[in-house]
Order: sequence, then structure tokens, then C-alpha cells
Amino acid sequence: MSFDLNTLEDISLLSESIELECKLAQGQDGTGELPKDFWPTYAAMANALGGVVLLGVREKAGVFSAVGLSNPAKVRADLFNTLNNRAKVSVNLLSDADVVETRIDGKTVLAVFIPAASRKQKPVFLNGQPLGNTWLRLNDGDRRCDDETVKRMLAEQVEDERDARILTGFGLTDLDAESLRIYRQMLRDEKPGHPYLEQTDADFVESLRGWRRDRQTGEAGLTIAGLLMFGQWAAIQEAMPHYFLDYQERPEAKTELRWVDRLVPDGTWTGNLFEFYRRVYRKLTADLKVPFALKDGQRQDDTPVHVALREALVNSLVHADYTGRVSVLVVKRPDLFGFRNPGGLRLPIEQVLRGGESDCRNRILHQMFLLIGLGERGGSGVPKIYSGWKSQHWRPPALQEKPEPQQTLLTLQMADLLPEPVLAHLKSRLGSQFDELDYTGRLVMATAVIERVVSHGRLLEICGAHPHDLSLLLARLVKQGLLESDGKSRGTVYFLPGESPPTPDQVFVGPTFPSMSSPIVAGSSEHLAGSSEHLAGSSEHLAGSSEHLEPSTEDVLGSGDRDALGRMLSAHLDAPIVDDLDRLEPAFLAALKKQAEEPCQKAKLDRPRMAEVILSLCQDQFITLSALSQLVCRSPDGLRQQHLSPLVKAGQMTLAFPTKPTHEKQAYRAVSGQPRVR
Repeated sequence: MSFDLNTLEDISLLSESIELECKLAQGQDGTGELPKDFWPTYAAMANALGGVVLLGVREKAGVFSAVGLSNPAKVRADLFNTLNNRAKVSVNLLSDADVVETRIDGKTVLAVFIPAASRKQKPVFLNGQPLGNTWLRLNDGDRRCDDETVKRMLAEQVEDERDARILTGFGLTDLDAESLRIYRQMLRDEKPGHPYLEQTDADFVESLRGWRRDRQTGEAGLTIAGLLMFGQWAAIQEAMPHYFLDYQERPEAKTELRWVDRLVPDGTWTGNLFEFYRRVYRKLTADLKVPFALKDGQRQDDTPVHVALREALVNSLVHADYTGRVSVLVVKRPDLFGFRNPGGLRLPIEQVLRGGESDCRNRILHQMFLLIGLGERGGSGVPKIYSGWKSQHWRPPALQEKPEPQQTLLTLQMADLLPEPVLAHLKSRLGSQFDELDYTGRLVMATAVIERVVSHGRLLEICGAHPHDLSLLLARLVKQGLLESDGKSRGTVYFLPGESPPTPDQVFVGPTFPSMSSPIVAGSSEHLAGSSEHLAGSSEHLAGSSEHLEPSTEDVLGSGDRDALGRMLSAHLDAPIVDDLDRLEPAFLAALKKQAEEPCQKAKLDRPRMAEVILSLCQDQFITLSALSQLVCRSPDGLRQQHLSPLVKAGQMTLAFPTKPTHEKQAYRAVSGQPRVR
């Protein structure tokens, strides 16, 4: 990677577009030494999106200062010696070109560029053992991965097809005959005379690889793909306990979790992927008004928008990790369509957007859809979605990953890049400052109005500007007071003044919006019947209040799911939340109470020991104040004042809602690496 690093300002700008970590690396004698905490950062960045570590630079509260290295050659030698020691580091991802010696403010600094590891290289771990020694970069911090996350990485590494595994004890009787019949009919319509059509059901399923025999072991039976595509709900539940599908049609352009139509497996239908696709695609396109067009004298009903929606739905189903903790979720609103699937992308997001390369998680499922003309080959699916949306001059789709719980989010918003009502609102709000903005500046400000919270990466997708130029523009807009920012490094987000990060109400309740009298953005009503406002809201509601602004992707896809242990999962937070002890799985609750039995048995417990218990309980999850006080048998106020606040101040705990430290729904999590109860 090439970048210019000559001044401290260059470092600040670099941090906008790439994950950045600064380490003094002075050593005991001050001549320079590779710090021990470099290695968790190396593994964490490699297991995430990559990043840059600057050795010889101090960072404090976002302010950088160059200290320099007096012996950079020694630090470089130590770096590569350890990288090539498999007992210390599982894989060396660096070449000489990835370690750059540069001068910043007259001081010698080493810039170490760490690329993202490929699927086949993950997990990158330390000390010869992946469990307990694998790290992941989350919110500018290096977090130790739990065993479940590591095992999922290992499965992704060795299984090119996650849906090819044979399910012991399952057979053709677990499939739905009607689903097979309709699939055959769709194949006949798509490819008349196909040889599969003459086969018996058993041979037909085997040809589709829904049933297979392992040549090495001799094991034979239904595959995961066969059961998920054509199975009955009871059998699917038994084989894949985390599997869940959810479609919601929400009546307004708001983030409240209210729907007018919902489809989930409830025993009234098969719950399999094939039937879910058929039902949901009809719902997604039911009120799309198709523009009149002719081709070879025939009316064409399949518009680029239909193609994009079809591809987005199939994509979500065939790329999902059905062992993950979140459901497949499809949301339809008057202003947008949202798609969520468990599991991250198997390729870098830049490659996914370019297309031309494919690494499908469920290849058999993908082939089943392709056979009946659904889905795209060779990595062309996401570019097809983007081009379909571009054909209507709408804002580019937003594709993103969330690491915890791991999921992929795609939002297709029906809004112009520069809607006239938004421009009018900005002109009214900013006055002469608006006239001074160039096209890119107006695009940035309009995006902040429409999408509420935006990042450097998202703005690059929309503006097409050079990363360095965009960083300079954002810094100028913040300095002028037109935007505010929150977070650091690649996690920095931008919003209109008065905005704030997610609140407890958004996580626990789902945000509510007041009635809005007039639209800010008059949507493309010809594409969606019955709705003339794709972005509801009026200009007087927008100023200074985040709850009146359009939601981000994470808002759209909602919160409120629970994992197998009964912990709440929220798209706003990077770890599950224990908010209600009565909702927890009994064995897990018993384990927590076992950890907390000492403070419950002793009315007085010394502060260090209480801190150890609290940190252990909050190791891999947020716990609300009320739940934590019940576990350790202390009053909420006393627990907060005597123990939790000091731990937060000492940097040993983090808050779920840092902008509202005393909120009654506040939740706490231990910073990675804190001790567990012995």
C-alpha cells in the first residue's frame, strides 16, 4: 500500500480511511523495541479489515506526536524474526514492502501495513493455539475472540461449501413434496427438456446435490443444502437450531419495529428457503409499478429494479451462515428495502463491489437457485444490484459488515443523490455557508440529512472522491460546525450537529418517531404504488434532533433478537446484552450465579475481589445495571458508585451508552484481557 506520511496531519487524515494504531515502541533503554502488545493488534487487524501500526508515534485522545525510533533496523529484524516463528504467530502476512521507514516531523517512524487475512488464512492466532489466542479488531480495540467465533473461522477455512455436510439420520421423508413439485415446474419453465426432469424424486434430489454419498467414508444422506432448500420446518429446526427467517413490511419510513405484514416460520408453512423466496419476492415486488417498455414487440415486466431485488434476496439466502446467532431478515418500507444475513463476507468488500470473483458460502444452494434462473454467476450479483439502483438515479446501495454478532447488511434506499427538498432544507438551515459548498460538499451534507450517520467509507461510495481529498473536506466541514464527528480512526462517523450515537431506547425499545406533516424528500412514487414519500419528515423536524432523521442501515434492520443463551442481540452494539435474568437459558444463568456466589454470600467483600467478579461476569457481554445488581446481590446505586464507575474510569470496563452514563438501562462490559473469577 502506498501513502504519504510526512507530518502529523497526514496521520490524522490516514486514520479516516484505514484502521490505525500507534505504539511508542521505545523499549526499556529507549532505543526502540517491538512492544508485546503489537502482536494482538497484528492478529486482530489481520482477522478484520487490515490496518496500519505506526511504531514510534504516541497517540493520546486523538492527538498524535512523533517520538521516533533510534534503531529502526533492530525493530524491523525483531518483527520479521517473530513473524516467521510459527510457535509465536500462525502466519506471516507481511513482506519487506509492508514495513516502511519514514520521517515524520524529523523523527524516524516505522509504518507497518497489515493486510486482511484471506478466508483460508483465518484465524490468525498467537502462541500455537487458536482457542484463547485469536484476536479481532472491534471499535479501535483488540478483542480476544470467544471459542464460538474461532470455531466458526476454522469452519470457514476448511469448508468451501458450508452446505455440503451430510446430516446423519435425515432422509427424503424430511423434505416437502410440494416444494419439490413446484421447483420441478420452475425448472421445466426455465429449461424445457432438462434431463433432471425425467428422474424420480430421489434421483432428482441427488442430481441437485441435496443428497450425496461421501466416497471416502461411505456415508450417505441428505445434505444441509437439500434440507434447507426443500425441508419441512420440524426437521430443519432439529438439524439447524439457529436457523430462522423473517420478513417484515413496515408501514412508514420510520425505525420503529411495527409491521403490517410479517412472515416467519410458524408451523403454517414449510419454513424452507425455496418457499420463503417465493413468498417474499412476491411481497417485495407486489406494488412496484413497472414502467412500460417493449422488447421484440413484447412488454417487459422485469425491470432493473426487479432484477436488483431478486438478486439481493437470493444473495442473502445463499451467503448466510446458518450456524450464526442472528436471523435472515428482509425489511420492506415505503422508502427502502433492507436485507440482513448471518455471517460476514468471504471476500473483501472492495472485491465484492467490483465483481468478477465469487466465494459463495453455500455453493449447492446457489447452484439450486441458478438452475431455475435465479441469482447471478461469477461474482456479478452485487454489481447487478448496484447497476439496477443506478438505473433509477437512486443513492448507491449500502453494503456493510458487522463483526459482533457477525452479519452482512444491505440497504437499498429509494432516494435521489441530491433531492430538491433536502437541498432546500440545507439552504434554509445553512444560509450563505451552503452557497460556498462545492458539489461534493453538498453531496456530503445531503447524505448526512438522508442517512443520518455516515462514515468516510460510505461517502467514498457515493461521492467518488479521492480518500485524501474527502478526509480534508470532512475535517473542514467539522471545523466549520456544519458536521460533528464521533469515534476514532476507521470507526469515525459524521452527522449533523445535535446528532448522537445510539441511545438505550434505540436498543431496548426501538426508536419512535412523531407524526411528520410534509415530506423532505418526495420519492419516486411511480416505482412504489401507494407511497409518494420515500423519505418522510419535514425540515422543521430535522434540525438538531437525531430521532427525526432517516435511519442508518443498522436502525433499519432493527434489534431485539436473542441468542441461544437468551442474551439480547442489537445491531447497535458489538456484543450481546444480558438485560433480563428470567430470559436466560437455565444452565447459562446457573453458571453466572456460580461466578457471583461469593459477593452474594458475603455482605462485605474487598474491592479488588469484587472487581474481579464483576469483570469476569462481563467478560464477553454487556450486562445491564439491574441484572448485574441482581447477580452480585448489591443495590444498583451502590454498585454503580462504589465499583462500576471506578472500573470504567480506570479503563477496565466500557459502557454500552457512553453519552448517557447514568441511564437506568446502562450496560457494562469488561475490556478485553481482564481476569476471570478463579
